[in-house]
Amino acid sequence: MSKPNFAPLKLFITGPTYIRDAIKEAASLPEFGHRDAENDLRFGPIRENLCKLAGAGDKYEAVFFLGSGSTSMEASVRSLVADDETVLNVSVGAFGDMYYNLAAHNGKKSENLKFDYGEAIDMDVLEAKLKELKPDVVTFTHNETSTGVVNDVPSICALIRKYGAMPLVDGVSIFGGADLDLENSGAAMYCTATQKAMALPAGFGIGFISKEAEEKAEKVANKGHHHDITKHLGRARKNQTLTTPNCTLANQMYVQLDYIVNEEGIQNRFDRHIEMRTMVEKWVDGLDGFEMFAPEGHRSPTLSTVLCPAGVTIDQLKKGVKEALREEGYLMDPGYGKLNTAMADSGRRLVFRVGHMGDITPDMLAEYLGKLEVELKKL
Repeated sequence: MSKPNFAPLKLFITGPTYIRDAIKEAASLPEFGHRDAENDLRFGPIRENLCKLAGAGDKYEAVFFLGSGSTSMEASVRSLVADDETVLNVSVGAFGDMYYNLAAHNGKKSENLKFDYGEAIDMDVLEAKLKELKPDVVTFTHNETSTGVVNDVPSICALIRKYGAMPLVDGVSIFGGADLDLENSGAAMYCTATQKAMALPAGFGIGFISKEAEEKAEKVANKGHHHDITKHLGRARKNQTLTTPNCTLANQMYVQLDYIVNEEGIQNRFDRHIEMRTMVEKWVDGLDGFEMFAPEGHRSPTLSTVLCPAGVTIDQLKKGVKEALREEGYLMDPGYGKLNTAMADSGRRLVFRVGHMGDITPDMLAEYLGKLEVELKKL
């Protein structure tokens, strides 16, 4: 069989993202038995460093779901929403809607509170809905990947708890790129994954589970097997996974988390992401007709969404700018498809996204923005 001709692209999309050569090389480390002592040598440090990165203190335990972030989110719904309970899913975009769809597809009594694209959660609107619906569980998105909007986790969790509900949080596209301080967040369970700001291949959903969540899950029926967080916790306490893990990815996680915690430094990593967000903001300020989509104060440190001038079309972004940058060796993000289709259908201006998460550096970003600017000026 001839060698496939795959293009070596530099990824500036919102995940999967750029992977350092050292992490690619870690894929060649030895395989191991997931019930053997070798497993503990990987997953012991992995779980410890994940909790350091999350600021979890001793309030949360990390477990691994074979799959992606949505696998972790579905486990939170299956394990923490009882059949006779109501779950309020709060959405500021496509991935908030996904949390609602996961609840609905699992037969939960659910309602979706939607905010307009580009908006953060309005606390007054949320409070009114909490008073009206009296939900038992509330889900929301920390970092909305489709719009680049980031929500204030501690404030929202505090409001949810004020009305006696349990907060579940989707942090898939921000974890590893921003200070979470999970210990003081108020979340009952926080869901994330490997392939975005952690700068690893896809393959694991990750759940940070509180004692409160564990105690409730023990009483919830019909959790299934792979979505039962109590089963996962039982294995996690032995530094194991419930089912056979991706051993290659575990080796890569070991190397990457050791690098983040002990070489780059957690705070340095967070500061680098903020620096790159500022770079994009300044770059957009210098582009005629373009502006940041997310409101100031709610802009993601891991990805930026940029509003295009009126008249720019989906084809121009996808077939023009994206393909021109492919020729330059970059994979550009022409905007979340469903979002831009909805924007176009309602006569609104379109957006594109710039992923600046994980191990992308300011120098890499500056080079990319220069190439992107050349193509945007042709629109």
